[in-house]
Amino acid sequence: MKILAINGSYRGRQGHTSFLLSKLSKSAVSAGAEFEVIHLTELKIHHCLSCGKCNSPEHYLKCVFDGKDDVRSVFEKMAWADILVFATPVYVFGLSGLLKIFLERLYATADVFDLRLTQSGLVFHHIDQAICSKPFAVLVCCDNLEKEMTGNVTSYFQTYARFNDAPQVGVLVRNAGRFAGHGKDPEAFRRAPKLVEAYEAFETAGKELATLGHITSSTEKSAAQNIIPMPAVFKVLQHFRPFKKIMVKKARQMMKYEEGAV
Repeated sequence: MKILAINGSYRGRQGHTSFLLSKLSKSAVSAGAEFEVIHLTELKIHHCLSCGKCNSPEHYLKCVFDGKDDVRSVFEKMAWADILVFATPVYVFGLSGLLKIFLERLYATADVFDLRLTQSGLVFHHIDQAICSKPFAVLVCCDNLEKEMTGNVTSYFQTYARFNDAPQVGVLVRNAGRFAGHGKDPEAFRRAPKLVEAYEAFETAGKELATLGHITSSTEKSAAQNIIPMPAVFKVLQHFRPFKKIMVKKARQMMKYEEGAV
């Protein structure tokens, strides 16, 4: 099994996204898979100009930036892989601009005048199936405590899957990143004992991708579990505003801010 992860974090190897990917990589490799991580922040990536030349006869399916930046080489690695992992932190309620700019360059691999129906019955156009229809998993993390914070990213990739006939084989969500110390604060495990289970779930996910080709729903649930300690009654009432205030107060009291920990 060949797994390629594309890290859209502007922090590259230093961020929480990279830390979570390392959990997947470690267990996937132990299970016999090849696992490569591409950190987009380390590459030269031009944004799409919407010039349309990639759909002109003289420049058909070739971007004007081919050979001038690193995007085409990443596409080649995507075609090589059996499974992709799109990884991003949440920036202003969505995926990182870096990852979005990269994905927009897929336009140069499609004949947008060749209209077709997807397997799900949607009107779309020709795509490079070796790249766009690849089975993929999503890894998204954020500092916020609300589950809704990651919703735009997961919804984006649901749409991506349907239009590209790409099987989505897993969704890994990890919020409360700052509270958890972004994987760099040993004290976080004392503040949030459930963090151990969450991180172990990311390792399990890597093994499942390598051996099963998908992440099980139980592993997804464990990875996304709430890590802020609170009485059981709060779990029932946590969506009511007065109790949310209590939860926020508790999180603020327990949170440890460290310069450079993000």
